Amino acid sequence: MPETSDKQIFHEFYTEKRWNNWLQKVGESNFKLEESGDTPENDSAIFVNMQDDVILACLKVIATCQRGENSVEETLDILSSIEEIVLKKVDSISEDTDMMIESLQNSLLATFVSFECYLNGDFDKESKISDLIKSAVEAEHDEDFEAALGYVARIGALVLDGKELPGKEMEDMPYGIVAEWMDGIDSIEAAMVGTDSYKEDDGEYEVV
Repeated sequence: MPETSDKQIFHEFYTEKRWNNWLQKVGESNFKLEESGDTPENDSAIFVNMQDDVILACLKVIATCQRGENSVEETLDILSSIEEIVLKKVDSISEDTDMMIESLQNSLLATFVSFECYLNGDFDKESKISDLIKSAVEAEHDEDFEAALGYVARIGALVLDGKELPGKEMEDMPYGIVAEWMDGIDSIEAAMVGTDSYKEDDGEYEVV
């Protein structure tokens, strides 16, 4: 994401301390995958909550732009600072936990490229999400991961613009990196449907 050249933005939307607190909770959870390789639903809730917390904070940032309180450039700068916190390499906790955090960070990567795509208007509002999902899966199959992520970014932008994810295509999606990315987009949709209180939260930021 681009950074503003002449301004620094100090904000409390999402801090490194907050991320580290989540990592501490994850470490204390002693998370383990089941022998089958499946993820225990109760134990995995902490990762879901961790991801949702980041996404909700980012939606609050975007809302400041929608209210005209921040420019697109300033909004992208705040999001970039959050992205830097949550996508940096995490010290190893355990094999199973490391795998879950890597998956979570893959999902979050998709949300950040979606936020950027949405704010910059780099998407066609008339596009069909089902077609974009198909294109993303095909690009993954061809090992064109950059193109696949581009399709996912446009899907995320459409969701942020108010479109719904198609249930059948989401259910039928083969497991892979696109599925992990789409988990992040699904979380964006869930956060937007669940509450709109984030639209009124200013995050206590200042631009200097």
